[in-house]
Amino acid sequence: MEYLLKKAGKPIKPKKQSTFELFVMKKYLLLIFAFLTISFGGTAQEVLPLTLKESLSYSLQNNVNVKNAQLETLISKATVKETTATGLPQITGSFGLNYNPSIPVVFLPNEPPFGDPSIPGDVIPARFGLSYSSNLGANLTQMIFDGSFFVGLRAAKTYRQLTDLDLVKTENDVIESVKKAYFGVLVNQERIRLSQANLARIDTLLNETRALNEAGFAEKIDVSRIQVQRNNTYSQLERSLTALEVSKQILKIQMGMPMEYDVELTETLLELNPREELDALLLEEGIERVEVSQLQTNLELTHLDLKNNQAQYMPTIDFVANAQRAGAGNSMDAVFNKQNWFGSSLLGVSMSIPIFDGLSKSARIQKNRIQMMQLENQKFFLNENIKNEIYTAKTNLKNDLTILEVQQENLDLAQEVYDIAKIKYNEGVGSNLEVVEADAALIEAEINYLSALYDGLVAKVDLEKALGLLKINNLN
Repeated sequence: MEYLLKKAGKPIKPKKQSTFELFVMKKYLLLIFAFLTISFGGTAQEVLPLTLKESLSYSLQNNVNVKNAQLETLISKATVKETTATGLPQITGSFGLNYNPSIPVVFLPNEPPFGDPSIPGDVIPARFGLSYSSNLGANLTQMIFDGSFFVGLRAAKTYRQLTDLDLVKTENDVIESVKKAYFGVLVNQERIRLSQANLARIDTLLNETRALNEAGFAEKIDVSRIQVQRNNTYSQLERSLTALEVSKQILKIQMGMPMEYDVELTETLLELNPREELDALLLEEGIERVEVSQLQTNLELTHLDLKNNQAQYMPTIDFVANAQRAGAGNSMDAVFNKQNWFGSSLLGVSMSIPIFDGLSKSARIQKNRIQMMQLENQKFFLNENIKNEIYTAKTNLKNDLTILEVQQENLDLAQEVYDIAKIKYNEGVGSNLEVVEADAALIEAEINYLSALYDGLVAKVDLEKALGLLKINNLN
């Protein structure tokens, strides 16, 4: 009926809805709104459980620096192909079509036997050429001898080796950063767990003391003292929660993981710090560091640059070939008439002999030799520095293991002191102050123990890096 009224051009009166229909419509709209809120507004981050090895594998595939280093190796491969191509035949084609609106004039002497007595003057103007001309040709050049080519080819391959070493160095740096960031997250998780346990413990003590105060068996100062301790513990928990989120973001950045994901680490600090593995690492002698290989490769590249400059004193020899056809006519049709086209060709050898360049090659050779001396000095310093790094890393790890044992013992003693103080307080033979002091000492011992555990893991990473075993130990 409404459709017929519209077609007739008559206005449609809105149909009055009942109260029940309005109620149903409102309920329906509320349900739709709630569904949209849950579907779009309440979407949580996707949580990815990760082990240390999984984190390292992910980072070596997604970290931006690693990706760029991998692309650099592809560039070096293309550079080798580019250098090789210069020694292959170079073929070019050419085509030209010319129109002369005014044909150039050539002047000839007006003398016998070409002279014309009817033309006054000493010269005879003559036009040589046609209005239209065209040519089609091909040129070939093949290098026969060029000392720089062979040196450049070796240099391109050596540069490819350098980019491979740069990739290994970048991967080592990423592994180091991801491991330390991973340990940072674990430490903050452990701090949160301990802070929550401490908060629950002190809340229980606070409730008990309040009850005793209300019953007249404890003073108000006892409640206030515990409340202060409770507030400090709560503040520590809040700082740990914030530090955890920040450390997770740092870990995701190091891994190359998008920020919309959340991570959940499935290992503990103790699982990643077995004592037998640390003792075995202290006995390792290590392998050649990638930094040494990089420096050696740079030294080789400089030596090849020296050879390249020396090779430029030698002549270069090329084979050249040319084939061409040309045609001309006074009209466009005549130009492309095959009867007006003629061919020519050329075969030859060209030699270029350097004679004097203002001693520029000599200066470059001298510069190369000085650069090689600099690299040799850097190589010596790097080897000595690596020895010092290994010594320092081993010393730090030994020291951190000793401190860890002391802090473990200190934590056990602090727990024992707290338990005794709590028992004495509950039995009425100890003071509230003793319990608060014991709790504060226990919290400090927990923090010191976690710091020692984290320092031990970081010292282990530093020693693996110093020994050149960072990638080998963590990906096998």
